[in-house]
Amino acid sequence: MRERSDVPLAPLTTLRLGGPARRLLEVASEAELLAAVRDADAAGEPVLVLGGGSNVLIADDGFAGTVVLVRARGVDVEADACSGAMVTLAAGEPWDPFVERAVREHWVGIEALSGIPGLAGAVPIQNVGAYGQEVSQTIAGVRSYDRVEDRVRTFAAADCDFAYRMSRFKREPGRFVVVSVTFQFALGELSAPVAYAELARRLGVEQGERAKAADVREAVLALRRGKGMVLDEHDHDTWSAGSFFTNPILTADEAAELPDDAPRFAQPDGTVKTSAAWLIDHAGFEKGYARGAAALSTKHVLALTNRGGASAAELVDLAREVRDGVRAAYGITLRNEPVVVGASI
Repeated sequence: MRERSDVPLAPLTTLRLGGPARRLLEVASEAELLAAVRDADAAGEPVLVLGGGSNVLIADDGFAGTVVLVRARGVDVEADACSGAMVTLAAGEPWDPFVERAVREHWVGIEALSGIPGLAGAVPIQNVGAYGQEVSQTIAGVRSYDRVEDRVRTFAAADCDFAYRMSRFKREPGRFVVVSVTFQFALGELSAPVAYAELARRLGVEQGERAKAADVREAVLALRRGKGMVLDEHDHDTWSAGSFFTNPILTADEAAELPDDAPRFAQPDGTVKTSAAWLIDHAGFEKGYARGAAALSTKHVLALTNRGGASAAELVDLAREVRDGVRAAYGITLRNEPVVVGASI
């Protein structure tokens, strides 16, 4: 376990924002991860568990406690032609290289989740999803450390309480530390049914049809690059936490109050999902709208970006301005997707 003091956190996040950690412990195994969190809890030390830094906004003052930097690696595979593949990833496994491997080895079901930054341990927390797929569709179980009960617990997928960008791990922030994630995949060269209209058009198939999984991955990567959603250190549009706001889930009555041309996606429970990007754009915040060195991406209004030299305070102010502007225009309060540390929006 590597220990350092006064470590700048900005380089460890995709927003490249955030002050120093008073203490940082870099852990390379499950045992080290559990020991680091247990010891800090026992000492009454504030703890921040940090993975790929792709879904977090850390304040300029940094974190006055212990940051546990998860670098535990390992992939365990059990596969056969009858039952498919059961694959368990340690929390520190990088996500997109795993998706690339899944496509190569014909593990079906996460090909549309290509190009998403971050580590495996983060994906069940917010039920990562994109282009019509969510990890909850293929997760079989999540192994976690329960900081309240001081024990390791394994949750089957049905007990993870997955919903849109939500899980039991997110509903109780700080309680659970994800140790590993197990996926169950069907085997095949074709993708899961393509559920997202833009992706289906790109592939030249109808929604609900399948395509070659490799083609789906390449199409998703192309779409994400066009929106500045694939990390590129030379492109400030990618210095972001991805989509900053989740798409609002409305009651049918609330959705009826939206303008006629607003997107509406009926949900199985009778609610209606609309587009946060549409709301932001139509509330008057165009691509590139800036507050100091923090700005909406020039490619996609849903990404709040650091144009180089921005402060976390500037980005927080921009997020508040966008949220308040949408609420004034449509009476809908946008919810931020990244975890905010040391500040509030």
